[in-house]
Amino acid sequence: MATEYATRDELKNQLGIETSDTSRDTLLDKALTAASRGIDRATGRRFWLDDTLTARTYRLHQRIVCEEDGNVLLVDDIGDATGMTVESASSSGGTYTAVTGYDTTPDNALIEGYPITGLLRPNSIWGTSFTRIRVTARFGWPAVPDDVAEACLIQASRLFKRKDSPEGVMGSAEWGVVRLSRRDPDVWNLIEPYIMPGFG
Repeated sequence: MATEYATRDELKNQLGIETSDTSRDTLLDKALTAASRGIDRATGRRFWLDDTLTARTYRLHQRIVCEEDGNVLLVDDIGDATGMTVESASSSGGTYTAVTGYDTTPDNALIEGYPITGLLRPNSIWGTSFTRIRVTARFGWPAVPDDVAEACLIQASRLFKRKDSPEGVMGSAEWGVVRLSRRDPDVWNLIEPYIMPGFG
């Protein structure tokens, strides 16, 4: 499964490399993978969608937000609610039973291209500190946001060109020697809105 946030052809276009030129494909692919995983680490989340349903288990400790209309269980990004199931067990190793009567939050998230990040029990609670909640869903984002794709291209271009500046400096006859900054400000501006709350 490809989990890069841009394609090789898009990167070639960004760098002015002919699509038919395959001599640097390995380096381009490495740059795309490194840029994509760097975005994951910087934001504390990933933007590709699971191919299949996957089960994840949550303890309630530090994952519950008390709202006026009930308790919200914070979950990992869910990019597709088709076939999603939620189950509860009274303790670790206990028998799981289906949970009904919950709403996904934020409202209309998937329609607007954002993931589900919480499950609300209206006028109710999820359980005690011993309760385990198992969510089976397709985790990730519904689609890679345009900002993330653009940040990936910028960072991958930078990483690809890094072979020409092994000491972290670049030079030109017009500008002389220039030290490369540690973090590209354009990349950071593009991904900053996607950083998990309390992560960065």
